[in-house]
Amino acid sequence: MSISPVAYSESVRAAGDEAGFPFSAVVGQERLQLALILCAVHPGIGGVLVRGEKGTAKSTVVRALAQLLPPVVDESGARPARLVELPVGATEDRVVGSLDLERVLRDGEQAFKPGLLAAAHHGVLYVDEVNLLHDHLVDVLLDAAAMGRVHIERDGVSHTHPARFVLVGTMNPEEGELRPQLLDRFGLTVDVVASRDVDVRMAVVRRRLDYEADPGAFAGRYAAADREVAERILTARDKLADVGLDNVELRRIAALCASFDVDGMRADLVVARTATAHAAWRGATAVTESDVRVAAELALPHRRRRDPFDEPGISEEQLDDAMRNAAEEAARAEEDDSLGKGEAVPPNNGAGPQDPVDGAEDSGLNPEHTDLPGVEPDSHDGGPGSCDGSDPLPSDSDSPGSGPDLSGGGQNPPGDPRPDDDRRDRNDPAGRPGREGRVAAPTAALPKPPRWEVPGVGEGAPGRRSRARTRQGRVVRTTDDTSTGLHLLGTIFAAAPRQFERGRLSGPLAFAPDDLRGAYREGREGNLVVFVVDTSGSMAARDRLAAVTNAVVALLRDAYQRRDKVAVITMRGQDAELVLPPTSSVDIAVRRLADLRTGGKTPLAHGLLKARDLIRRERTRDPHRRPLLVLLTDGRATGGTDPLPRARTAARMLADDAVTAMVIDCERGMIRLNLARDIATALRAGYLQLTALTGDSVAGIIRATRAA
Repeated sequence: MSISPVAYSESVRAAGDEAGFPFSAVVGQERLQLALILCAVHPGIGGVLVRGEKGTAKSTVVRALAQLLPPVVDESGARPARLVELPVGATEDRVVGSLDLERVLRDGEQAFKPGLLAAAHHGVLYVDEVNLLHDHLVDVLLDAAAMGRVHIERDGVSHTHPARFVLVGTMNPEEGELRPQLLDRFGLTVDVVASRDVDVRMAVVRRRLDYEADPGAFAGRYAAADREVAERILTARDKLADVGLDNVELRRIAALCASFDVDGMRADLVVARTATAHAAWRGATAVTESDVRVAAELALPHRRRRDPFDEPGISEEQLDDAMRNAAEEAARAEEDDSLGKGEAVPPNNGAGPQDPVDGAEDSGLNPEHTDLPGVEPDSHDGGPGSCDGSDPLPSDSDSPGSGPDLSGGGQNPPGDPRPDDDRRDRNDPAGRPGREGRVAAPTAALPKPPRWEVPGVGEGAPGRRSRARTRQGRVVRTTDDTSTGLHLLGTIFAAAPRQFERGRLSGPLAFAPDDLRGAYREGREGNLVVFVVDTSGSMAARDRLAAVTNAVVALLRDAYQRRDKVAVITMRGQDAELVLPPTSSVDIAVRRLADLRTGGKTPLAHGLLKARDLIRRERTRDPHRRPLLVLLTDGRATGGTDPLPRARTAARMLADDAVTAMVIDCERGMIRLNLARDIATALRAGYLQLTALTGDSVAGIIRATRAA
């Protein structure tokens, strides 16, 4: 059912009376506001992922959006559009819905209890810290956003209900990235940063203080501006079906997406829908090159991640080049008589404008402006963020120059006849081998790490490394503990043998409290992986350190894929240094690796003791996340008094703390002292030579070592 602009204006006015922070009062987030507006105009775009540093009003902008949405009109009347917030710790039953157990047990009826997706219908579903949400829940959300419906098949019940909403996720990249596959499912992505302009920052603070002093009066000052933006959104929705996308512009879109080598066809569809929505927002009747450019700026940057450690983004130069190439392709198509002008391509690709556009985001625009924010190419960084890149790791391609180069330094070619001592690090200002130089860049071919896991069954955060008892996963057995949810069939089976003694002759089953059964589920958890890396002089020869760097990068990639937290400790000189505290953002660890310094003695005992202290602190903060220590060294302890005995003592202390560990022996050369193997024995750890770090042949080595 439709709603008139007058009724829409009244709904916006009423929403403003609730004195939420006005959408039009947001300062400096034009790109974010534009992305949200376009998703409000065309629901088929697929929502917005907002990436940015903390304190940039990501949540404020999204919450202000709900005040601009038209009310939902159904058979029972009109109601305001909802802003539904999904907690990071929500269960799947809470998100998609589940059986109404009260009615099942009381009345014997199969009844479905809707979840948060049903509540968000015709509204906005907001997920703060979406990168911390369990992967399977992100999949559920994105599938529902794409299809507009939720289909549930569980416990013998089949249920389907509509769920059309604008999905808005916010995240701080420092706390970990989304998987590239999930990034691609978000239609648009906007990076927001706080402005460094003093005047902008003053305006942000002044408006916030004014709002806190008198929310009602502050909202009233921006009510007219909010109303105008809301009416423009509604008008653009109505005009969406009339916006034409001819073959020339469609070819421009296809050429643009092809030039950036994005996976699949989702990018082409999203760019087409976004360009159409942008044209409708401008009041135009046809998509033009400027609409395509704005759409590309919002829809393509996050789809260029080829590797987990690649930083999303497209530079202005790259986009300019791609637009020129696409323009040439479009010009050739325009001259092609076989194509001609062609008939206008339906802009909605099957999603008509009558489909509810739930969750129009903060328009963030001054309604007095007829041009949209974000159209100008120099606003690529999202504008000065008020209220509310990194060294990318290239792919594993074997092509020249495609290997990861974390430091910018070169590397001797394979088979270089010079001895290690003659191979000088070009980043070493003194030109001395193994003396205060930076780590060498890794080679192009990264090793495949073994499948290491912590023995036993934990209860840590969901991940993909070690076995754990989880709220999701396969049901192993039923249990009397119902804290993880009720197991319906187990409860029925427990109650069934007792029906006669309870006097039941017909009707619903008779249940008692001791019939209730829970499900014991096993899945996988993420662990805390602590890397202790020897960067002393004995490790600093270029070919050796390049191999170690390769190994660490491969292990970090493995930690990323298995959803671990990581920490990095380095050992050199007289002490060990925690260069990266525990974090879920393993791409930060890769960048820190590029800045490591080498040279000096090997304080192996210091490194192990620092790792022990770190693990003990983290066990206090998060007792359920189990640690895994990975030590990369040649074992030549030289720092401090009695360095080797002290290193063995520190290793035994870690072993006594039941820390699962793996030692990667980096020793090379004709004469081998096997000191790293001795450390592994003291640690009661798995042992692996660096040259053997190649996958399945060493799978399970930690479990076997611990079992022995």
